[in-house]
Parts: sequence; C-alpha cells; structure tokens
Amino acid sequence: MAKAYWISCYRSINDPEALAAYAKLAGPAIQAAGGRFLARGMPAQVYEGGVHQRTVLVEFDSLPQALAAHDSPGYQAALRALGDAVERDLRIVEGAG
Repeated sequence: MAKAYWISCYRSINDPEALAAYAKLAGPAIQAAGGRFLARGMPAQVYEGGVHQRTVLVEFDSLPQALAAHDSPGYQAALRALGDAVERDLRIVEGAG
C-alpha cells in the first residue's frame, strides 16, 4: 500500500497565539494517528507563485490512515483551537509508490 502525505502550505498567519495552541494539540494528535513530521518551517526558496510562509509535510503509512488522522477527535479539537487564525492549503496526497 502506498504511503500518504499531508502537505500544508500557509498563505498567512493572522494569530500566532492561536497557531501555537493548534500546534500543541495537532502535533500529538497527528503522531498518535501514525503521522511522522518530515518537514516543518519556512521554505528555503519559493518558486512559481509560491508564498514564503510556513510549510508542513507529514507522512503516513497509508491514505486511509491519513484521512482518519484528519477526522480524529484530537485533530478536530486542534482545528477548533486554530479557528480562522491562518489561511492555508491542506492537501492529503497518496504516494507514488
């Protein structure tokens, strides 16, 4: 079964305190669901209309595992804490292999 990846590309952060509250809940919820953080932070370089803002890449063993992590009670609580503090694009993509 192919791995799956969460790719979060932030466009703007309007409330850093709410983002920090989200991170305290989201990190443990994602890890408890089997997610492994591969990259977190500011991009070294952006191209083709990309925004120089926070990017997060999380690996899961399968697509069903990644989807279940997003829908889990722990991650949903993190989303409630985040509210409208950020504008971002979150994608869950199945690996190529």
